[in-house]
Amino acid sequence: MKAVISVLGKDSVGIIAKISGGCSEYGANILDISQTVLDEYFTMIMIVDIAELSIDFNLFIDRMESIGKANNLQIHVMHEDIFNAMHKI
Repeated sequence: MKAVISVLGKDSVGIIAKISGGCSEYGANILDISQTVLDEYFTMIMIVDIAELSIDFNLFIDRMESIGKANNLQIHVMHEDIFNAMHKI
């Protein structure tokens, strides 16, 4: 099972470390990551394996969103099944 994590906010030192630390803490393995800085805005999309999560997926979503709020970032976590269903034609 996989999830898509998107991150948006003002660029600052340590954003990737904070997000990847949260993933590691709860057992989400980062499979792929793409990030860029547009002017002063940081954007990132991560694909993570959630098969070995140490907590319920909905709690993982809440914890990642909390990391975002604490760091003035918008973090959105979506299960791959939902993501794929949204993008089917």
